[in-house]
Amino acid sequence: MSARLLGAALGAIGCVAIATAQSPAGSQAPKEPATFGIGRPATQAEIAARDIDVGPDGVGLPPGKGTAAEGATIYAARCAGCHGKTGKEGPNDALVGRIPNDEFPFARDPRAPKTIGSYWPYATTVFDYIRRAMPPDKPGSLKDEEVYNLTAFLLAQNDLIPQDAVIDATSLPKVKMPARDHFKADTRGSAGPGKPGGSGRSDPSKKPGK
Repeated sequence: MSARLLGAALGAIGCVAIATAQSPAGSQAPKEPATFGIGRPATQAEIAARDIDVGPDGVGLPPGKGTAAEGATIYAARCAGCHGKTGKEGPNDALVGRIPNDEFPFARDPRAPKTIGSYWPYATTVFDYIRRAMPPDKPGSLKDEEVYNLTAFLLAQNDLIPQDAVIDATSLPKVKMPARDHFKADTRGSAGPGKPGGSGRSDPSKKPGK
């Protein structure tokens, strides 16, 4: 260490020592105020506008319905630019595709394509994710009916429902996804779905571990 740096370090230590010696014995740092006077409590309407998550069991699905035919038009206008004309081409994540025999090879083959048809565990959370996060340039802008239509289109493209199926809050939770049994619900912090104290609602964008 140079003489100049050594002198500066010793000077700083001396200042700290002097300040400590001059502090009254037993003095405490001032307490933080209960509030800082910033912001305001959220209104019930504001909370309701954000409390829109849909769990695996379908709790939280809104009124409405959708078909693949209606969804195809919306997909072409709002989604194809990122995911391709049929949901397979990209440039962003592929949404369509099944693995032969609906195998689940992801632990041994990280290159296996993770699509709605091969990896997504619950049809209800396809709806949830689209409604909350898509399109990326304006998330949350789609109407519930549009989300139902898009969900129907993507499920039909993955051969998970018939092309002429109508999905709604009753029928969507009944769609069995090929990957469902490879996932377990994360019930930490609650009693779990269907049990006292457990709402059964979870964040579908966080895919539970196998």
